[in-house]
Amino acid sequence: MNKRGHVLNALLLSLGIGYLLEPSGDVATVEMIAKVSVPMVLGALFPDVDTAFGPHRKALHNLFVLGVIAAYPVYFENLQYVWIGVLSHFGLDLFGTRRGLALLYPLWDKEFDVPIGVRVDSKYSTAMMLAVTGFELVVAAAIIYRVPQFVLAEGARMVGLF
Repeated sequence: MNKRGHVLNALLLSLGIGYLLEPSGDVATVEMIAKVSVPMVLGALFPDVDTAFGPHRKALHNLFVLGVIAAYPVYFENLQYVWIGVLSHFGLDLFGTRRGLALLYPLWDKEFDVPIGVRVDSKYSTAMMLAVTGFELVVAAAIIYRVPQFVLAEGARMVGLF
């Protein structure tokens, strides 16, 4: 996917995730969208920095990099939501294009792919980006609304409350 596609994907995800996290539809929703949008766009652009110094879709397109970025909010209390941008970049490259990602780089150079994408310069690349973004929003909604309920129910079941 090209830079335009990654930025548009991150902006659309920011709107959706901001609303999912704060669905009131008032100023609080706008504040949440603003809170998540810049970090997500920066995160969505970050993996392509490897075009300047290393093998593209390997050096910064792997699970190790995602893990390091996802750990930042835990250890340093900053960069919340950047990891979502990086993850959305990976999802867009993996599902939206024909070329894969070396997810286990530097341990393994093999590029993994899902054979449903289009060429980056295809006339269908915007439609594919929108489809992947929709899929990512469905996954985000499931995580935001279903996972906490499941964890609470399982926790209560384990301690014998139900």
